[in-house]
Amino acid sequence: MMDLLQFDATELYFDQEDSQEVQDLIRFASEHYADGKAELPLLKAYLRAPESINVLVSLNRFYYYQHRLEEALLISEKALSLIRDGLDFPEDWQALEMRHLTDIPKDLLVRVRLYLFTLKSIGFLNMRMENLVLSRNIFEKLSALDDMDRIGAKGLLELVVKRQEAVA
Repeated sequence: MMDLLQFDATELYFDQEDSQEVQDLIRFASEHYADGKAELPLLKAYLRAPESINVLVSLNRFYYYQHRLEEALLISEKALSLIRDGLDFPEDWQALEMRHLTDIPKDLLVRVRLYLFTLKSIGFLNMRMENLVLSRNIFEKLSALDDMDRIGAKGLLELVVKRQEAVA
């Protein structure tokens, strides 16, 4: 089976070059999170660089920490779609199979991990919003693809199962 941590990382999404303006907007937002002035610069950054993983990660974190889970989920879904475009993965994550992971060129493994962690984020947000069936399906898929649990979905799957049993 595939060990998703066993590779040389040659690129990280944080290394993606954004324009200086976009970088400045993200920096401004991070400095002004506490005073309520972060959202507008993040949205401006998004409008200027809608395919920037850096912008999407920043927006996702902002919405998550503001407890605006629906917005965080929308951003995570956008990021998943964007990341998938660089991979030969099916459009529907439910059709993802181990062969998609094992057939991937080594230089794309960082992107694969980013895809899987983004899918985990979608599962987590759905769990928080009590969409337990969808969340469970996501964590089951991740657990099946990641036998060494490098992504950390098995513990979340256990939480979802316990929550489902508690509300049943």
